[in-house]
Amino acid sequence: MDLVQQVLMGNRRATARMLSLVESNSPQARQALAALYPHTGRAHIVGITGPPGSGKSTLAFAAAKALRAGGQTVGIVAVDPSSPFSGGALLGDRIRMQELSRDEGVFIRSMASRGHYGGLALATGDAVKVLDASGLQVILVETVGAGQGEVEIARQAHTTIVVEAPGLGDEIQAIKAGLFEIADIFVVNKADRVGADAAVAALKSMLSLSDAPTGDGWKPPVLKTVATREEGISALLDAMTAHWAYLQGSGERQLRDRRRGEEELRRALGAELLQRTLVRVDAQLWEGLLEEIAQRQIDPHAAAERLLESYPMLER
Repeated sequence: MDLVQQVLMGNRRATARMLSLVESNSPQARQALAALYPHTGRAHIVGITGPPGSGKSTLAFAAAKALRAGGQTVGIVAVDPSSPFSGGALLGDRIRMQELSRDEGVFIRSMASRGHYGGLALATGDAVKVLDASGLQVILVETVGAGQGEVEIARQAHTTIVVEAPGLGDEIQAIKAGLFEIADIFVVNKADRVGADAAVAALKSMLSLSDAPTGDGWKPPVLKTVATREEGISALLDAMTAHWAYLQGSGERQLRDRRRGEEELRRALGAELLQRTLVRVDAQLWEGLLEEIAQRQIDPHAAAERLLESYPMLER
């Protein structure tokens, strides 16, 4: 039985091997993803983002534990800012995660961002597809936690949870970072701390002044949790379920799936065109342009135009 069939049957070892293959971005990986793709589109993809220190990892753990108690299978993709073995991101709380890792209904994967901006690893979307095809019902994607510029998660997820915490001074920063606009659910975690009510009030006030949908549309709820004690997690799961139902009933899910497909197509096309271009470019010309850029004799955009002019098949 080949690896793809084993993944479709939910084999955990095969799924782990497939994820490693996907991160390699090899031709074999692309063939495997093509075979898995028709079997995707069933899982509820939930993004968890927010500033460092807000408790995203603990919240993801508590949500996964509660989902399992309700009988749902869960995948967790945690994007580590450096290495999947460095102890960052979700797996920084390894002791707590060990409790879930022994559960056959939970699959945890840490991925290195390798400097990719936007809070996600380049292979995150493909990893989610693998977990989706393996039959997991809910997939939680936790971003690096850079605090600024993590809006990319909204292009990957059906439901985006923005996590805040009292004392981080991030209520206003959320607007600047674009996190406010992408949130489907707001969570003020560490709500046992002083300032939690003020943080909730600030977010609700900003929502009331925003262009968020009203009436039959979805208006992001603002919830309080203490993830370390698993308080407020039931309400969070209710909100996730309600948003999933809203997406299905309103047709918004189809729109989001289409937008995600377009984003992935653009990214794949860009990567493929870049690779084909680099294969064709003469090494001497390439090095010469790099030197000119370093000497400020030409800017990168003009250098790119010169490359395209040198290879008629690449011209616009």
